[in-house]
Amino acid sequence: MASAPTLSILVPALDEERTLAAVVDELVARLRPAFPFEVIVVDDGSRDGTPKLVEELRGRVPELRALRHPQPRGKGAALRSAIAEARGEVLVIQDADLEYQPRDIPALVQPILDGRADAVYGSRFTGGESRRVLYFWHSLANKLLTLLSNMLTDLNLTDMEVCYKVFRRSVLERIRIEEDRFGFEPEITAKVAKLGCRIFEVGISYSGRTYDEGKKIGWRDGMRAVWCILKYNLLR
Repeated sequence: MASAPTLSILVPALDEERTLAAVVDELVARLRPAFPFEVIVVDDGSRDGTPKLVEELRGRVPELRALRHPQPRGKGAALRSAIAEARGEVLVIQDADLEYQPRDIPALVQPILDGRADAVYGSRFTGGESRRVLYFWHSLANKLLTLLSNMLTDLNLTDMEVCYKVFRRSVLERIRIEEDRFGFEPEITAKVAKLGCRIFEVGISYSGRTYDEGKKIGWRDGMRAVWCILKYNLLR
């Protein structure tokens, strides 16, 4: 019987046929020499060629496991499904759209593997090799949401909304994720803070997408994030 992987890479995917294969190939190239790992792709009801692509990837990437939602349910719901199936000691959230670079994962997981951290957040605003210049108002909204979250969690994160979040398995086993969409980010931050977890930040590279290139988060998600910050910090 094969031993459990050290890392579980959780990849929610919705209509990502243009980028998913490149993400998986890059994960394999970066991680296979260094860590026992698995990649769990959750197809969240894609309507493009993503389901067919996932089957092709399963045929050539032995570390890949796949789940599928019949209808789109959102990033939080996809991560809930992936976490339930993960077997690794350390769980890493990876988007399927190439905004985040798998080459950053070794640095992200190291504080946990060293025994210094229970959770690690990437930061698009501190360090990293490069950052694509895009939307001012989107960046400002991220910083304001982080500020509001920090005020209520008493953390000093620089990038609460970042995709790259890494957790000890034991941390996520103590948390029930309720949000189906992007409200997952402030929800998990509030709940990790309440557990008193040791949290580290690591600077990462970032190559954001435009909306024409497939970016999905919008202003309604920002409003939901404000509600989630208040809800999970003050009302729970």
